[in-house]
Amino acid sequence: MSAKDLVQIIDDDDALRDSLTFLLSSAGIEAKSYESAGAYLNDPQRGAAGCIITDVRMPGMSGIDLLRKLKSDGVALPVIVMTGHGDVPLAVEAMKLGAFDFIEKPFEDDALLASVRGALGVQEKHTRQESQRQEIESRLTQLSTRERQVLDGLVAGQANKVIAYELGISPRTVEIYRANVMTKMQANSLSDLVRMALVTGTLKGEG
Repeated sequence: MSAKDLVQIIDDDDALRDSLTFLLSSAGIEAKSYESAGAYLNDPQRGAAGCIITDVRMPGMSGIDLLRKLKSDGVALPVIVMTGHGDVPLAVEAMKLGAFDFIEKPFEDDALLASVRGALGVQEKHTRQESQRQEIESRLTQLSTRERQVLDGLVAGQANKVIAYELGISPRTVEIYRANVMTKMQANSLSDLVRMALVTGTLKGEG
């Protein structure tokens, strides 16, 4: 869990917001609360890393409406939806819209904390993966056109001689380009290059 993680609580129940904020703070987790989905959406700092806890039923924009809005905006924060007794159909709909988890009220403190820690773990992993993807894409921009062509061939599983034939150059020249690619991409092996290609979606003929 990162020190920068922030749990953003959205619920129209003042007492519940205060209770959740206190619970999370007691567990060493920073929290911020909003009385409505609209108040959350209007906060310029709402994009902080962490997760969201929202009630499924609220006046104005419901938790389901908020999930749809976040999805359309491309917001990747994990969302935990709180539901009342009998709200299972809404909980299922929330999960279909990408909610990380749903928890039924009244809930045990430990159950809520376990769900939050799980959501924060997913967000931290996503942040690491995004950082890794950006770093790899930055290395890709350092490749010349010919080096990129050789990389595409390698990732596609082609032997040096096949790449040489397709590009109209000698196998020895391919070896030189291959060495340059390995250096610029900071790869120790061909398997490293393949893993990088999987992270960025780089396949022969793409990009």
